[in-house]
Amino acid sequence: MTLIDGIPADVVSANDRGLLYGDGVFRTLKRAEGVSLYWARQYRKLVADCAALHLSCPAAAVLEADLERLPRDCVAKIIVTRGLAARGYAVLPDALPTRIVTSSPLPLYPRSHYTMGVKVHLCGLRLASQPRLAGIKHLNRLENVLARMEWDDPAIAEGLLLDAAGDVIEGTMSNVFCYRAGVLHTPDLSCCGVAGVQRERMLEFAAESGMAVRVGKLPLDRLMEAEEIMLCNSVIGVWPVREFNGRVWDKGGVAVRLRQLMEDRDD
Repeated sequence: MTLIDGIPADVVSANDRGLLYGDGVFRTLKRAEGVSLYWARQYRKLVADCAALHLSCPAAAVLEADLERLPRDCVAKIIVTRGLAARGYAVLPDALPTRIVTSSPLPLYPRSHYTMGVKVHLCGLRLASQPRLAGIKHLNRLENVLARMEWDDPAIAEGLLLDAAGDVIEGTMSNVFCYRAGVLHTPDLSCCGVAGVQRERMLEFAAESGMAVRVGKLPLDRLMEAEEIMLCNSVIGVWPVREFNGRVWDKGGVAVRLRQLMEDRDD
């Protein structure tokens, strides 16, 4: 199902700035048994991303009503664009945002992704630095598209992206963590990358459980020395990494512990 400004439809105007310039933001979330998981966090992120682009964010109640019309179990996507515009980059002061809410079937990932871990590709594409857009789920995702085109092997579940300096930033669709010497590490995203809701939850819940956490630069060689690597997003949950860049990891206990912690909490 697709709702555009609350009306069932599957087309937008050719003059919508989301199409013309990628001028907008989005959130992807999971619905389970009629509940939009971690909705308060998802909406808070949407509000912050809209504010960063000086977009007017739809009210929570409006989006909640749209989400309730979707299937009870699905992947939901919320898109907010700047709306219709005349030719040119200038933003009109009276522009009305376009609100798009869509659903897709829940993906059926192999159980082994969670129990044994996944194989991951090291992407050749390097992420550009743009602090004004860092952390935001904006609609300009061509870097991710090009990176995902680098492999077609179904045995590879994800690809990891580095920045121009060679530091690990994220997966094409996920955030990355590693466990090393008693500390849970995740990359700093102040120059590029997307700060997902599951990343936020992982950091909070790990710290609450007494685990040391660190957000900072994560060079590739340091990642390769990790005892465990794991990926997360709001749809997959937490995947341990089994194979990456020529190294194979045994099943580790930290990823299992964190996945259980995440699944046991509904906030």
